[in-house]
Amino acid sequence: MLFRYTSAVLLGAVATFGLLTLMRSVIADPLPAEDSGIKGEVLEFVRLEKEHVIIVDPPRPKRPPPPDEPPPPLPPIVIDPGGTIGWEGEPLKPIPETEGDLLNRYLDDGEYLPIVRVSPIYPRRALSRGIEGYVLVEFVVAETGAVRDPVVLFADPPGFFERAAVTAVLKFKYKPKVFGGKPVAVPGVRSRIVFEMED
Repeated sequence: MLFRYTSAVLLGAVATFGLLTLMRSVIADPLPAEDSGIKGEVLEFVRLEKEHVIIVDPPRPKRPPPPDEPPPPLPPIVIDPGGTIGWEGEPLKPIPETEGDLLNRYLDDGEYLPIVRVSPIYPRRALSRGIEGYVLVEFVVAETGAVRDPVVLFADPPGFFERAAVTAVLKFKYKPKVFGGKPVAVPGVRSRIVFEMED
C-alpha cells in the first residue's frame, strides 16, 4: 500500500517537472518572425463633421387684441303662424315665397315623389291589330317607395292593355312620403298609362 502511494507521488512529480520544463522552453525560445516583404504607408483618416441645416418654423401669427366692447346680442326672431316674420320689437313682415321657397316647403312636407317610371311593353295582340289606348291604374305607394295593390280603374279599349299596365306600374319607384319623421304609405295614387304606336 505504501509502495503504491510512493510510486504515484514520484510519477506525478516527474510528470509535473517535465511539463514545466517543456512550457519554459516554448516561452524562452520563440521562433523569429519572418519578414513578409510587404511595405506600405499608414493612412490617417480624419473624420469630417457634416453640416446640419436647421429648419426653423415660421413664427405663429399673434392673436388680434380683443374688441373694446362686444357687439350687442341680436333680438330673437318671431315667426307668426299667419305667415309673417320679423325681429322682436319690430313690425312683422310677410314671408316672401319664391320658387325655391315653395320647393323647399314641398320637400320639407315629405310628399312622395316619382323617381323611376318604367315604360310598358306593348301587347303583341294589340300591336298586330294596330290598336292604341290607355289604362288608368290606382295603387298604393308603400313606406319603401315601392308600388303595391294596383287596381285598374278604366281601360280604353278594354281587354288589351290592363296586364301590361299593371306590370309596368309595379316597377315604379317613389320617394316615400315622410310624416312625423317616418315614411308612411300613400293610398289612392293614380297613374295614366298610355299605349301609342310609334310612327
